[in-house]
Amino acid sequence: MNRMKATMLLAALTALFLWIGQSLGGQQGFVLALLLAGGMNFASYWWSDRIVLRMHGAQEVTEREAPELYGLVRRLAQRARLPMPRVYMIPEEAPNAFATGRSPAHGAVAVTHGLTRILDRDELAGVIAHELAHIKNRDTLTMTIAATLAGAISMLANMAQWALLFGRSSDDEEGGSPLAGLAGIIVAPIAAMLIQMAISRAREFVADEGGAEICADPMALASALRKIEGWSREVPMEAATPATAHLFIVNPFAGGGLLKLFSTHPLTDERVARLRAFARQRPGHIV
Repeated sequence: MNRMKATMLLAALTALFLWIGQSLGGQQGFVLALLLAGGMNFASYWWSDRIVLRMHGAQEVTEREAPELYGLVRRLAQRARLPMPRVYMIPEEAPNAFATGRSPAHGAVAVTHGLTRILDRDELAGVIAHELAHIKNRDTLTMTIAATLAGAISMLANMAQWALLFGRSSDDEEGGSPLAGLAGIIVAPIAAMLIQMAISRAREFVADEGGAEICADPMALASALRKIEGWSREVPMEAATPATAHLFIVNPFAGGGLLKLFSTHPLTDERVARLRAFARQRPGHIV
């Protein structure tokens, strides 16, 4: 059911992209948007993991370089029945982590220096298990494509704005409708953001539950979420961007008030409450 919802939301993002393309350039704009959407999805499928890792300065580590971290990832991957993912370290003091890769066979787990320093072993295992759950559920591919399409919609909206102001006449029969273009400028980026957030929030709950199953210690993951959120208010990530915020286990851009309504992640209190309920149903211990 969750995978079906994610597929439907991705289809909605693609439809928005095509609509704003038509608003910008009529039939030609629609065809161009269709080609761009296909090209971006192709590029996201094959190269998104490398691009995201490079954006955050992540460096691959071996078992010799980080024996405790590497060994923990390996044991949890075996427990989850996953191929051993590549392990990366991000040179940031803010504690956080994300997973990427187009499939379990090409998975990668990246953690910050701060995460390994601040969390204890059980908490770190909970975070890694959460990221492995994303890989197992193939969320990494879904969320990366969603980010690509949402970013492209915003880009097209900006292009539409300039086209309406300077590019063409309102009586250009070959182009799109100026009113439709104006609607695209206002509505499409907001709708894209909301759809992207819906995909991300739904997948975080599923990954929390999957991570709790893998590490067999839901409260360790809950404790880690609390710590990461608290530190994110004090130590922001230098290389984080809004385009990749949804990939992290906790949003690196802490905020309150209305910002919580537009967060890519569920409220930590709600995540912790669900993990606490999960722990009562299935008590266990860390591997």
